[in-house]
Amino acid sequence: MHGYADNKESHTKRMRRIEGQVRGITKMIESDKYCIDILTQVSAVNKALEAVALGLLDEHLKHCVTDAVTEGGQMAEEKIEEASAAIARLVRS
Repeated sequence: MHGYADNKESHTKRMRRIEGQVRGITKMIESDKYCIDILTQVSAVNKALEAVALGLLDEHLKHCVTDAVTEGGQMAEEKIEEASAAIARLVRS
C-alpha cells in the first residue's frame, strides 16, 4: 500500500481541480485574455501542484521511508536516496 492511500480521494479531487484550472488557462489564451491575468492563473496552478507534491512527499516520508528505516538494510538506504532525489527535483522546479 502506498503512503498516500489514506488521502487518495483528496489528492484525486485536487488534481481534477488543477486540471480544470489548466483548461481554464487554455480558454483564456484562446479568448485573447490579458497576459497578466493568464500568468496569475499559471502561478496558481504551479502553487497547487507544489502543494500536491509536498503532500505526497510528506506521506511518502511518513509511510514508505519510515517503514524501510524500521526494517533497515539496503532498502532503507534506497528509500532515503529516493526521497532525497525527489526533494532535489522539487527544489529545482
